[in-house]
Amino acid sequence: MKIAIIGAGAAGCFAAANIAAQPGDEVIVFEKAAKALQKVKVSGGGRCNVTHACFDIPELLSRYPRGKQLLRKTLYQFGPRDTINWFEQRGLKLKAEADGRMFPITDDSQSIIDTIWNEMMKQGVQLRYHKAVEKIDKEAGGFTINFADKSSYRADKVLIATGGFPKAEQYKWIQELGHRIQEPVPSLFTFNIPKHPVTALMGLSVANAAVKITGTKIAEQGPLLITHWGMSGPVILRCSAWAARELHARNYDFQVQVNWLGDVKEEELRMQIHDLRRETGKQKVVHKNPFELPKRLWEYLTTECGISDEMRWGDMPAAQQNKLITHMLRDVYEVKGKTTFKEEFVTCGGVSINEVNAQTMESRVVPGLYFAGEILEVDGITGGYNFQHAWSSGWVASRAIIS
Repeated sequence: MKIAIIGAGAAGCFAAANIAAQPGDEVIVFEKAAKALQKVKVSGGGRCNVTHACFDIPELLSRYPRGKQLLRKTLYQFGPRDTINWFEQRGLKLKAEADGRMFPITDDSQSIIDTIWNEMMKQGVQLRYHKAVEKIDKEAGGFTINFADKSSYRADKVLIATGGFPKAEQYKWIQELGHRIQEPVPSLFTFNIPKHPVTALMGLSVANAAVKITGTKIAEQGPLLITHWGMSGPVILRCSAWAARELHARNYDFQVQVNWLGDVKEEELRMQIHDLRRETGKQKVVHKNPFELPKRLWEYLTTECGISDEMRWGDMPAAQQNKLITHMLRDVYEVKGKTTFKEEFVTCGGVSINEVNAQTMESRVVPGLYFAGEILEVDGITGGYNFQHAWSSGWVASRAIIS
């Protein structure tokens, strides 16, 4: 049997390594770029956030803004524990960090690439680079894949694992097979806040900020990083994932509200300030930062509230106290645009999962055609979840193809 895999990313290569474990099959991976597993190489700052140490599947499902219907089937067949075991059985141990993200014990994404690559080579997988697909023809008993360089390949079964495309027209050759495409829009991006004084604090991080996108129910809590263009960090990326379609519809022109103290409520903060005024009333506000905030951020907030360097806690007028509370708990920023977060670009949208059998990853429209990875309308928040989807869907597809 001749099996063609289109796309040499995480899902495609992982599927290839597992499909080829069956003797007698010819497995060829076609990749339009010059290298395989490029996203794996750069992900996680070059360390590769392979998966997440979340072994409760219902809890794991809550980390995916879209695609739960399919993931309910794939994650139970091949979840994070299976990912850990797969790599360990091939000599590479993974480790969990405090936040649950899992990396190779080497802290080097090349270890992940080498492990998958070695398995592919051991199984006799062939790779062909600079092979961009223009059209796939479904014929009696198989498929003919036509490439941009005018060459073609005849396959019995085809697995599409190209990753997500940013533009709808890039899915044309898949639509021609009869599949519906959910409009692709970006996910996992940072927020641009141009010409705002807060950007002078670039490089500063707050360990536990709460961020809400105004006009929506979307609110997240976690580390926030101030950059020279605006805001980044896990809490911002999570907001961008959950609000991907909403923010696209707004043309990335919206407001965010930041609680710099995380889950601290106004009544609690007022009590703290009341005690401060009584106990340290003679101390200067700027120099007495009683909250777990970075010094530069505290100075910025007091400046924004018009608090002079000489003002003491005991002398602060009620109006300025109220203003300080508002800035600490409900600081509003106008976002004007987005920036792709390093290598973490993920597409929201893709091939409709209603047209894919989640038990096998086979097309419900075209028998013998399979899908895996980000080409599907499945995406997770940052933290190893998108790679886990790649491994899970790639493994499920591989089992079905060789069964």
